[in-house]
Amino acid sequence: MPDRPTARRTALVIGGSTAGLLAASVLAARFDEVTVVEADRLPAGPEPRRGLPQAHHAHLLWSGGVAALEELLPGITGELTAQGAGLLGAMRDLVSKAPSGQWFRRFTDSRHHMIVCSRDLLDAVIRADVLARRRITLLDGVRVAGLSGDRRRVTGVRLPPGPDGRPATLRADLVIDASGRGSQADHWLRALGHAPVEERVVDAGVAYASRVYAAPIDAGLLRYPVVNVQADPRDAPGRGGIVVPIEGDRWLVTLSGTRGGRPTADPEAFEHFALTGLKDPVIGRLLARAKPLTDPVTTRSTANRRRYYEKSETWPEGFAVLGDAVAGYNPVYGHGLSVAAQSALALGRALDRHGPTAPGTARRVQRAVARPVGNAWNLAVGQDAYYPGAAPQPPTFVERLLTAYVDKAVAAGSENPHALRGLLDVMSLRTPPARLFAPDMLWHVVTGPRKGPLPGPPLTEAEREAAGLD
Repeated sequence: MPDRPTARRTALVIGGSTAGLLAASVLAARFDEVTVVEADRLPAGPEPRRGLPQAHHAHLLWSGGVAALEELLPGITGELTAQGAGLLGAMRDLVSKAPSGQWFRRFTDSRHHMIVCSRDLLDAVIRADVLARRRITLLDGVRVAGLSGDRRRVTGVRLPPGPDGRPATLRADLVIDASGRGSQADHWLRALGHAPVEERVVDAGVAYASRVYAAPIDAGLLRYPVVNVQADPRDAPGRGGIVVPIEGDRWLVTLSGTRGGRPTADPEAFEHFALTGLKDPVIGRLLARAKPLTDPVTTRSTANRRRYYEKSETWPEGFAVLGDAVAGYNPVYGHGLSVAAQSALALGRALDRHGPTAPGTARRVQRAVARPVGNAWNLAVGQDAYYPGAAPQPPTFVERLLTAYVDKAVAAGSENPHALRGLLDVMSLRTPPARLFAPDMLWHVVTGPRKGPLPGPPLTEAEREAAGLD
């Protein structure tokens, strides 16, 4: 039953991340006041943020995320493209080598699109859209110290002591933790008397090194595709790389490698790794005529980590967890931003169905968020769990089954446009993994017609000429 209206409903979001801001946009339509509390000072425009080191690396917003983002913030895709972001078709504008070795054909009739740009631009456009809403207040440069309330109900958050030495409290009817991988939600819940949350980590030991280049002069005159050489988890160390055209006629290049084959921050070694360390030298050859604009930046915070809050035996009213605070993924799969947008949609639907402050709503929100999280999680760990030392437990039966079938679907999709559509339905997070087992997909994977494998990356003559390839 919907809850009865109160005098003024208030909500609070911990974290001014993309997940936090999208959650705030949802709450602003259902609460009278929404406060976003962020530990960093947020920049006014597309600039780096100290608490977001992964912003230096390549990001893709797959079509499942594009659709969710547009539903949350109507017109945002147009705002992004107006400022230089690309809206690319998959696979029309994607040159990709699968982990199992096949080059995908660039079929032109795909129904999926990606947004490509720097993370700084993406965050800035979303931030400006959300914070312009009159019900939302940003409190940045403030770190939350804990939750207020008791085991039964969270009533707000505690802030560090002020000048008078006395801790402050911000009250709210609903608190959303979207503070990212470093979330303290589990610790805070234990402090209120709840049991530790179940957690699983699958760490392939991936390190990333990223560098920004000025695109070759001719390449800036046409819409250059994303070029992606994926790592093979069955052939460790797994090395991969991606070239993402971003705003300002630049290329954001991210190289990756697992234990025993990681890229470094050495500028002299970056292009050598791209040319000799991957399963195909195409990225290294593309960089031969590109001018580096930055030194490489590295990170190793790439583990898949999931906290199963939805399974907790007890849960307080007035509190839920979203975004990377629930599950963080190896960035190579490009799913984190899409899951954040889909989780914000799930938040809004749960609030509308059950009432923003009705008994049990917070727990229902947590369970609703688990669905998009689980879809992306199964895809990510189904690959990463095969790297040596990635997890103390072997892949589950479901993960092994999904991985084996995805391999077959990839092989079929590289040569059959119908199989590729079904594969992209899942990989882009538009539909759950069960789509792979639909009758039409089974037929195309098992017995459907094939065009034959490609001998090399399917760049057009114009693209090869623009980048100076022979």
